Formats: sequence, C-alpha cells, structure tokens
Amino acid sequence: MKTESSKDVARILVVGGGYVGMYTALRLQRKLKQELREGTVEIVVVDPEPYMTYQPFLPEAAAGSISPRHVVVPLRRVLPLCQVIIGEVTAVDHDARTATITTLAAEETGTGHIDVAYDEMILAPGSVSRTLPVPGLAEVGIGFKTVEEAIGLRNHVLEQLDIASSTRDPAVRDAALTFVFVGGGYAGVEALAELEDMARYAVRYYHNIKSEDMKWILVEATGKILPEVGPDMGRYAVRELRSRNIDVRLDTRLDSCEKRVAVLSDGSRFPNRTLVWTAGVKPHPILAATGLPLNARGRLKCTAALQVDGVEHAWSAGDAAAVPDLTAAPPAKPDEPPTECAPNAQHAVRQARVLADNVAAAVRGGPIQNYEHKYAGSVASLGLHKGVAHVYGRKLKGYPAWFMHRAYHLSRVPTFNRKARVLAEWTLAGLFKREIVSLGSLENPRAEFELAAGTGRHNEAS
Repeated sequence: MKTESSKDVARILVVGGGYVGMYTALRLQRKLKQELREGTVEIVVVDPEPYMTYQPFLPEAAAGSISPRHVVVPLRRVLPLCQVIIGEVTAVDHDARTATITTLAAEETGTGHIDVAYDEMILAPGSVSRTLPVPGLAEVGIGFKTVEEAIGLRNHVLEQLDIASSTRDPAVRDAALTFVFVGGGYAGVEALAELEDMARYAVRYYHNIKSEDMKWILVEATGKILPEVGPDMGRYAVRELRSRNIDVRLDTRLDSCEKRVAVLSDGSRFPNRTLVWTAGVKPHPILAATGLPLNARGRLKCTAALQVDGVEHAWSAGDAAAVPDLTAAPPAKPDEPPTECAPNAQHAVRQARVLADNVAAAVRGGPIQNYEHKYAGSVASLGLHKGVAHVYGRKLKGYPAWFMHRAYHLSRVPTFNRKARVLAEWTLAGLFKREIVSLGSLENPRAEFELAAGTGRHNEAS
C-alpha cells in the first residue's frame, strides 16, 4: 500500500511519538492550525505505541506512587489534528521522500506495509537499551525503559517477597531477596531507590521477613553515580543509599549472570532472581537504515537549527540527534569536535519547541532559528522524601531536593489532565498507606482460562 502526498498538500512525517515526536507534533498543530483545517498541511505521527511515556515517572509508577495510566499520554487525544499511525518505520528513502511503515495489520496478517510520501521528515525515534555481551543477560535481565517493564518489575519484586515468605529452602529464599541493579544513572538509581523503599514498607506485612534480610546491590562501572547532579551530590547519593544498607559497588562490572548468579568483576557472586539492566541507551536502529549522516555514536549529525547536516527537508532532535551546544565553550583545539547537547529530557523538550517552529517556518517559507539553551541542572529522587538536586549552581539534598524533583516533573508532564491526576494521586498517597498488591497475572491474563479449557477437554475425554 502506498500513500501519495498531494502536490497541494505539504505532509510532515514525524517518526516517533516520544518526548521530541509528541511535543513537536503538539506545537506544530498549534502553529499550523489554519493550514491543517484548510487541508493544505498534513501531520503524520508514527510510533509503535499509541501513547507517549513520561519516563521520569517510571520509578514512581514501579513503586506504586502513580498509576501506570497516568504515566502515559494518549497520542490521539492530544494530537486531534494529526494522523496517528501505530506502527514502526522500517526503511526511509529520503531521495524519493518515502518511508516504509510496518503496521499492526502487517504483524498480524503479513500484509499492511505502507509507503508514506512526505515533504518534511522529523526523525525522533528515541533510543533503545544498550546491552553488552554479558553471559546470561539476555535470558534473565529486566529492562527499565517502558511502563510495561516498570509495572512488570513491581509485580516481580512483590512476587519475590511471596516466594521468600513461603519457602523453607534457604538458598531459594536468599536468591529471592537479592536484587541486583546494573547502571548508576538516573534510571538505575531512581528505580532501585523507589523499589527498595516500597519493599522495605511491604515486608512489615510478612511475619517471617525483615528489611535487613533483603540485599539490594547497585553495580556501576565508573567511580560515581548520577554524574548529572555533580560530584558532591553524587557522593551524597552514595552515602544516602549505603545508609539504607544498599550495597553500592563503584568501578565494578557485571561479568556474568548465568544460572541466575550475578558474578561481578571484583570476584563477588550473588545468587539472585532479580537483575535489572539500566546501563545506558543507544540510538534507535532505524537511524542506520536511513542513509543519513551519522556521527561515531550512531546519532544523526545535525546543525544548531536541528536540520540533518547537509540534507534538506530532514530534521531531528533529542536522543537521535547530535546537536552542537552553542552555550558551551569552543573546542580547545581546531580539530576537536564541538560540544554536543546532552541526550536528556531537558534538552529534548526545549529542542522540540524550536524544531516545531523551524519546520513550520520551512513549510511557510520563513526564516529558521538555532537552538540555544544553557543546561539548568538536574534533579533525582532517592525514594520517598529523599533526593538530590543541582540546579542553577545550587545544591540541594533530602526533602527539598525531592520536592523540587516532583515539582519540576509535574510542571513538565504534558496536558492539564495528567498534571491533575498525578497531583491527586500524590495527595491521596500522603493520606493513605501504600498499595503492596502484586498483579503479576496481568502479564498472562489467559493462563487461567487456558488451564480451565485444557481441564475441560481432559474431563470430556475421560
């Protein structure tokens, strides 16, 4: 199936519905509202999921502080003037201005591949988890990048407490109560801190488990965690975690996790049933299939105006783009590459605004502008009422940093609907006790019916 772009209609193809994709499309439909209503412009958004995930809230969703429904934003609701296609771009021919999309229909029936023509393309597919060839990782590792993984991890952790409480085998109990997290960035530290907080609260309802029976281990290959908040706050975060009996191992790598035994580079061995991998991300594989210029790390080479360098009608921002940081000091040597904007949410959201304005200007034939934003700082949560922050040169820790973390992300989560729901849940969570129910059966909802149907057939045969 091929979808042509009319000569009288300018079609903007947005690849990806994450931070950059959704925020850019949201601003474009405001900037080009008249053209969209008149039918002279079309905006097509392609993403494998029908929603945008606000990833900074994943740790709180895993801990049960926020409902999973409120961590995601439905694309069709916030983008009513755009055409949303649930699928994945698998190939791009920019010379012919066409993109091949594999839709859900194609996955189910083998047909349904769509070739979409476009006039302007915005590549914002985001990133994917960066894995290493660690023996056993593919078999037992758990990621922490999607809302499904966050909720699955919450159910898994609570399930391990049930296993430990019901077994008489000390080896099984010890493995069930050992939780290994690999990666000392935002995702790893915040996920571990929130889940450890939740589990420590939950064990008060188990008659034969104490909080000191659990082993929480953070493995980081470098000599620091949370580098975005600065060395002082990073060291404070290490002290805070260790004060909660969390084993923080710096300058340490995971060498193997075969047979559910985490073997570390310092020689330590930890039998476990939970290994969470958050050791970085890498650019989406679709970038390599576009034929567009990439840097050494696989990100699109872009100008400060967020155009793909040397390529007309192609734009990018966020994790997929290597954008020069105009606020950074120039390179010390002429042959050194310029400093690039960090691939984080702060830059992504702000780049999306400039990107939308530039694409709208390109459609209308107006001037475009460069992206320039000085990094304001970072905030990180270390569990309920605990956090670290380094914002505009000021360092905060404990409750003030945790409050700033919540206030900042509440202001950034899109739509008033989501802001109100998240605030309401936080308010209710302060008034009532935590929910510690595991709904692991949600991951296989047909299991009981399949068992009943199989039993029924057996009874009929007998």
